[in-house]
Amino acid sequence: MSGDELGERLQAVQRQIAAAAVRAGRAPTAVQLLAVSKTHPPAAVRAAYALGQRNFGENRVQELVGKAAQLGDLPDLRWHMIGSLQTNKVAELLGVPGLALLHSLDRVRLADELQRELARRGGSLDVLLQVHATGEPSKHGCPPAQVGELLAHVRSRCPRLRVQGLMAMGPLAAAPEPVFAAVATLLAELRAHSGQPLPILSLGMSGDLDAAIAAGSTLVRLGTAVFGTRS
Repeated sequence: MSGDELGERLQAVQRQIAAAAVRAGRAPTAVQLLAVSKTHPPAAVRAAYALGQRNFGENRVQELVGKAAQLGDLPDLRWHMIGSLQTNKVAELLGVPGLALLHSLDRVRLADELQRELARRGGSLDVLLQVHATGEPSKHGCPPAQVGELLAHVRSRCPRLRVQGLMAMGPLAAAPEPVFAAVATLLAELRAHSGQPLPILSLGMSGDLDAAIAAGSTLVRLGTAVFGTRS
């Protein structure tokens, strides 16, 4: 893809996000774009960076590690791990320079392993709790009824993890609005119960962008709309 085409795609996506926010009665700048770069080469990330994009999402630790190594010369490049994370990959993930946010914290065991490795390294990490909002077996996450317990565990036992909010995926075929509304309600309940600001709600991909923003998403994860068809 040429730089001009990528620039046009980025501008079109930003316009779409801003318009959806305005339709939902929100500020056009209220929603941040996460460019999902999985399967796309480091050159594509570098080109999007040159056009002003700074936040990029990856699904697999190995791919993220490789790209981060090749793009380490770019200041303010921020990586988001959005895929399911196994405990045996924690140390490798935490070695990534520019790791800004883990979207997929979904169980106590993973929280404890992150805490142990961060304590060993002497660092901290912003995380989102991933909610298994649809019940579909193809998706991961913490069951909604157990998210409060997970948050309490992280707050009491994992001081090096800073919970910033929730992440969830919409349904494969059903209407996304009820799912997203339920996650937004859960986030409001967690804020009220914990007294924490929990500012981030990561909902929405290319197919359900408008519904996610209407529900209050502050961070949308778009890949194909930015980079084109995946390899």
